[in-house]
Amino acid sequence: MPSPMLRHAAVGALGILLFANTALAAPYMIVGNDEKVLWDDQGKTIVSPTGKDTVQIIDVAKPEAPKIVATLQLENSIVGPPTNLAISPDNSIALVADSMTVVDDNGTRKMVPTDKLWVIDLKANPPKLAQTVTLGKQPSGLSFSPDGHMAMVCNRADGTISVLKIAGTQVTVTDTIQVGPGVSTVEFTPDGKHALTVKSPDNRVAMLDVSADKVTYNKFDLPTYMFPYNVVVTPDSKLAITADNGFGGSADGNLDAISVVDLQGPHPHVIGHVTVPDAPEGLAMSPKGNLAVVASVQASNNPPVWFYHKNGNVTILRIDGDKVTAIKTMDVGRVPEAVAFTPDGRYIYVGNFTDQDFSILKVNGTNVVDTGKRFKVGGHPASARMSSH
Repeated sequence: MPSPMLRHAAVGALGILLFANTALAAPYMIVGNDEKVLWDDQGKTIVSPTGKDTVQIIDVAKPEAPKIVATLQLENSIVGPPTNLAISPDNSIALVADSMTVVDDNGTRKMVPTDKLWVIDLKANPPKLAQTVTLGKQPSGLSFSPDGHMAMVCNRADGTISVLKIAGTQVTVTDTIQVGPGVSTVEFTPDGKHALTVKSPDNRVAMLDVSADKVTYNKFDLPTYMFPYNVVVTPDSKLAITADNGFGGSADGNLDAISVVDLQGPHPHVIGHVTVPDAPEGLAMSPKGNLAVVASVQASNNPPVWFYHKNGNVTILRIDGDKVTAIKTMDVGRVPEAVAFTPDGRYIYVGNFTDQDFSILKVNGTNVVDTGKRFKVGGHPASARMSSH
């Protein structure tokens, strides 16, 4: 969730909790479970001590019967877009940004920013924490370059982006780019030439230029609907979509929007806005490029408000050239955060934070149906990303 809050547990508490006695086999999904934040029946935030968060690796070879194959005790946070982790293109490592933690302030639990990035060695048997990298304040959404040699992480409280060099399990900060307050997530274009990052309080999406190992921000911004919070790009790098949260990180009973950006030619520009339900956060692009899906919280964590909905929902967006159309809205679970397509584009997983599970949706062309199956994870899923193959 967007509002600023959280920090990391002692490194000595980190480690493997569970691992199946077989090597990892793609495809798989990585999930971050945050056990520090919940809400009571009055919608009030309950803050719990650190130490119980986990990061899980999920085998999705059988998409309607996924299974947990590894669980690592690593802190992570629901504060921020559900894109604070990712698997490298070659499936060798994963990065997890730990944006917020809990400290004791004169007997009161308080959420404060941290500055840590976990590097997980997925080739180890079992997978293990290989490195801890110190970044800026409140590391949040991140992504790998298409070739896997670079990654970028937004430092939300600093308004910066850390540029990382990837060499096996060795991750090095090579640059820090000043972008603007509240920069929350960043996404490389599949052609590797650019990256897009959302400047939430400014209602802008910024374009970064990428050349070899150099990232440059030339102050080129485009307007979005209110409070852009997530961004994806079509596989052909021609179109981008932002999920625009609307009310600074919380539901307010009003419809919100996604913005459509034409990335082609010398003058990228916004070409459309599509109405979606209240408080969109999770956003994913099909590897086929014909669909995207956006998850809206719908105040499903706040029963007292008049605009409360028992469940959140997802909106299916059809992409036809530069035309993006909302074709279906489906209820899922409570407080849906992360969404992810399987690498073949045939299934969508939706992480329901409060319900501690994932809804499994099936895709046939542009028709999406709920299989009715839910997959329980070992905590409250705040974020998730899928391997590329």
